[in-house]
Amino acid sequence: MTETSIAQDIATGSPVRLQAVAAEGQPEVTPALEELYRGFEQELLVPLWTEIGDLMPAHPRSRAVPHLWRWERLRELADRAGGLVPVGRGGERRAIALANPSLGGRPFATPTLWAAIQYLMPGEDAPEHRHTQHAFRFVVEGSGVWTVVGGDPVPMNRGDFLPQAGWNWHAHHNATSEPMAWIDGLDIPFQYVTEAQFFEFGRDEISDAERITPQRSRSERLWGHPGLRPLSAVPATPGSPLLSYKWEYTDAALRDQLLLEKEGFGGTVEPGHAAVRYSNPHDGSDVLPTIRAEFHRIARGAETAPVRETGSSVYQVFDGSGVVTVGGKSWTVTRGDLFVVPSWEPFAARSEAGTTDSDEGALDLFRFSDAPVFEALKLHRIDRTQKDA
Repeated sequence: MTETSIAQDIATGSPVRLQAVAAEGQPEVTPALEELYRGFEQELLVPLWTEIGDLMPAHPRSRAVPHLWRWERLRELADRAGGLVPVGRGGERRAIALANPSLGGRPFATPTLWAAIQYLMPGEDAPEHRHTQHAFRFVVEGSGVWTVVGGDPVPMNRGDFLPQAGWNWHAHHNATSEPMAWIDGLDIPFQYVTEAQFFEFGRDEISDAERITPQRSRSERLWGHPGLRPLSAVPATPGSPLLSYKWEYTDAALRDQLLLEKEGFGGTVEPGHAAVRYSNPHDGSDVLPTIRAEFHRIARGAETAPVRETGSSVYQVFDGSGVVTVGGKSWTVTRGDLFVVPSWEPFAARSEAGTTDSDEGALDLFRFSDAPVFEALKLHRIDRTQKDA
């Protein structure tokens, strides 16, 4: 709000500003209409006929815009922050959020999604806390950090996806002599705008028993067997009870889909495009109540058909290279790069991956979105025709 608008509010006692305009579908501009509008302002009233084009457009018009962040630059800045910014109480986490350029400088990648690079120096601990925001960690490079969720140490390695439902105690510790970076995804903007968030500090230090470095967490030993659900356990909180989805299983599933397609048996969502969704092993639902996570592999030379949907997404390039197009913008992307797909903006990708920049000769994309929120509210819509773009 500008100083002029604040002064006007003080003078009139109302933040409502109405202007009579001569336009099709609007009432004739007369002194009586102007007087009516001043009365509306005084009583804090806004007539629909002056706002309908903004409040009820023909299709979604996201406040976010397509944008790309280069991993190389993010990693460099996070490394510099590692030497300057403490990770203890106060700052709480050395997490550096992506700020969509059209969201007023807020640390929001989209109106509903938070994405950040988090950086932990050798031997460092990130202290324990909990919050109602649902969260995950995804590792694009490195290893050596364990996240401790509810006392369960969970290893973090390249390609691992680690969901964590809200209100679970969690801390991190780096057990190696090297720093490590990963991305965090949360529904912070969604809970912020709905005024539903809670936060609580935990212990400053985790116990020696929690500082161990097992290859598999207890959650994996109980819930991490494909197609098998333990009869002894029921998840205590919403979201997946499995705290780590190992890269080896994700990689194998994607590879098999492309092999099946090559053998003539299908298995891909479209030619050259394999995809999986991370799911809750208890009931098959999304891993988190407000966040959907997927992994896409696009074979070299393949191109995905343009698609748009309500709700927004954040992608990270896990491996390979290619060209992604979001709305009217196209970028050449490589490992680690992150980009935003706002609501109803068309998205397509073309793989240009080769043996020098990809383990599998494909463009690998990790994606998370707010789709569960829109589906729960019966507002999710997907379109592959692009007729009225």
